[in-house]
Amino acid sequence: MKKYQFEVCANSVESCLAAQAGGADRVELCAGIPEGGTTPSYGEISTARDMLTTTRLHVIIRPRGGDFLYSPIEVRTMLKDIEMARQLGVDGVVFGCLTANGEIDLPVMQELMKASQGLSVTFHRAFDVCRDPEKALEQIIELGCNRILTSGQQATAELGIPLLKALQTQASGRIILLAGCGVNEKNIARIASETGIQEFHFSARESIKSDMKYKNESVSMGGTVHIDEYERNVTTAQRVINTIQAIKS
Repeated sequence: MKKYQFEVCANSVESCLAAQAGGADRVELCAGIPEGGTTPSYGEISTARDMLTTTRLHVIIRPRGGDFLYSPIEVRTMLKDIEMARQLGVDGVVFGCLTANGEIDLPVMQELMKASQGLSVTFHRAFDVCRDPEKALEQIIELGCNRILTSGQQATAELGIPLLKALQTQASGRIILLAGCGVNEKNIARIASETGIQEFHFSARESIKSDMKYKNESVSMGGTVHIDEYERNVTTAQRVINTIQAIKS
């Protein structure tokens, strides 16, 4: 039987603990999920590290939402965040950088890789918006990254199956492909069987209503962008279990 690995995209320490309870091998701790994930705070990383006992802790290093073309100041911030994560005892870091032309930003990546020595490194979904995925794969292997998180350059990993399969063949065991985005208990088995990929990234979240008794629903903390302040999405152990069992059954 194939040995699968399961990573949960955790948006809080609560989600990290649910992932661990559900049997996840690893979590990627992220803040700013509506922006696609940004670097979590010192306190959140530290608390997750203190409370996770069997599940490995990776953290995203991403100073902002938007594109993956970073200024020197942003790169400096990322280097400091990598050092912070190291000092807090994380197992791995997750980042990715592109040039204005959609190529892998090799000089910046080399700098970040040097700062990450001794940690597991995942090149994140910046890969999914690069110009030439086959060329990028070879460059990321050469950089020494351990894995690439990718949806096969599509909106979901299920839609990206053709490219995921081709990349898995091209990688030929030289790097791990981590299939993510829209992976759930309904499609994980299909993605695995059609691509040959053995690592999966998913959120397994459910919507939780706020316990607030008084609510002023006319005000949004996002200004004119309305986000429901009285509802949040949290990973549940049962959905993690269901997703893992869907591929093992």
